[in-house]
Amino acid sequence: MCYLIAKDKNKQGSYALKTKHGKHLAELKGELNIHAAPKGIQLVTISRPSAFGEYAPYHFVHSEKEFARLVELM
Repeated sequence: MCYLIAKDKNKQGSYALKTKHGKHLAELKGELNIHAAPKGIQLVTISRPSAFGEYAPYHFVHSEKEFARLVELM
């Protein structure tokens, strides 16, 4: 288990999606990066939100679809 994090480098807080390591995560991250990188949005994979305070406060989302929509709106 891990968390995919979307963080706007100019704002406090981030979106977090609980997921699993693997090919699907790599593909999802690659697709989202097309929209995220030009806007200065950082996508990172972390093991435990409590260990990475620099991305807090976290807004946890429950689906990939919701996460993707939020990243596009950032």
